[in-house]
Amino acid sequence: MNKFKWIGVLSYLLATGLYANDAINPTGYWKTIDDVTGKPKAIVEILTEADSTLVGKVLKIFPQQGQPQIEVCRACEGKKHNQRIVGLTVIEKLKPSPEKNNEWLNGEILDPKNGKVYHCNIRLTDNGQKLQVRGYLGLPLFGRTQTWIKVKEPAIS
Repeated sequence: MNKFKWIGVLSYLLATGLYANDAINPTGYWKTIDDVTGKPKAIVEILTEADSTLVGKVLKIFPQQGQPQIEVCRACEGKKHNQRIVGLTVIEKLKPSPEKNNEWLNGEILDPKNGKVYHCNIRLTDNGQKLQVRGYLGLPLFGRTQTWIKVKEPAIS
């Protein structure tokens, strides 16, 4: 194979590799779904920090029929105690998996309803349109998974 064909093949592989990495990036806006009612709970924005870890901040909360609207995290401890839920960082410290390019591991997730912090892993599915968010105590076996749905631009009003 001559050198121009190699350059073409290499360019193609690099281009598709870069495109694939964009497709497996969890940054953006996600609609959280209540795993009991199936109704939307919140919009969370996932961002990449300078140290390449992921964080998630609440941008909007949806009223839940028959339940009081929780505006601040009264059950949270430390600096998050009594912080407004909108704007609150609920996911922290997620690191890319060394083995799978669609997973982030060893993070923490906060449940503003009870103030508890759980271990957290996330995994992108359905071509980056769904996010499997697993919160657990001790081992991932002892937890629960929610499926979050990718949204293009959240309506924040």
